[in-house]
Amino acid sequence: MRIVYHLGAHFTDEERLLKCLLKDRDTLKEHGVSVPGPKRYRHLLRDTVKELKGASADRDTQAMILDKIMEEDIAERLILSWDSFLSLPPWVLEKTLYPSAGERVHAFNQIFPEIEAEFFLAIRNPATFVPMLFNRIEGKTYDEFIGMTNLFDLYWSDTIERIMRNSQNVPLTVWCDEDTPLIWPEVLRAVSGVPPEVALAGDDDLLATLMSTEGLTRLQSYMKSHPPGSVAQRRKIVSAFLDKFALPERLETEVDLPGWTEEIVDRLTEIYEQDVYRIANMPGVTFLSA
Repeated sequence: MRIVYHLGAHFTDEERLLKCLLKDRDTLKEHGVSVPGPKRYRHLLRDTVKELKGASADRDTQAMILDKIMEEDIAERLILSWDSFLSLPPWVLEKTLYPSAGERVHAFNQIFPEIEAEFFLAIRNPATFVPMLFNRIEGKTYDEFIGMTNLFDLYWSDTIERIMRNSQNVPLTVWCDEDTPLIWPEVLRAVSGVPPEVALAGDDDLLATLMSTEGLTRLQSYMKSHPPGSVAQRRKIVSAFLDKFALPERLETEVDLPGWTEEIVDRLTEIYEQDVYRIANMPGVTFLSA
């Protein structure tokens, strides 16, 4: 069996991936994939990590936890999704992004030290990630929230390096949240491990939140009468329909933080794009690009 950890990050998913996989639970079960509900494991794993204090769980503990998490007697792939695997929101930003990510992911992985693991992570432009994080944190002024952090020194590649350094030989798949509308079916299949030809009910769920009902209906009708011959062709079609039928308020993120200017947003975006290129070329990383 292989355990799949969908690590988030915050503000890249809002539980959509898990909801789509749960919708297809029966189909995935036929392919040996177990998708438990989050209540079965999030608190359990968090409490177990605290009890282990960095040590590896013994076989009896592993068996007990798997019995509590899984409804199936056996599975080839177990999917666990939680955007706080890397950190709870108050500790996401401390001079860098997710400073304790490496240690936390390693600690969770130590619950099942003898079972192969696989990590999945979506990243987001700090120009929109930081404002959304500030809005999530209560009881802090902006100055208290930002502390000693240098906005222009926020690199997801640093976070990824910490994860990989603490969990060597664990495959890691990364994609940009900004690309998700175009690559959603590929993300679902990468996480679930099912072949491309397996039909999943959640393939259009993300698009349904981004475009008008008329636009989605016309897209689905077009796809049915003109089946795309490749992933690239499908993305081209989806992009064209998004250009025409997307709901602007669903695609735009308002940035309103003290002292932030358009120049700051542009600079953060430029740094992010350079960082994405670096991540896509990191050894051990599989990068899903649009």
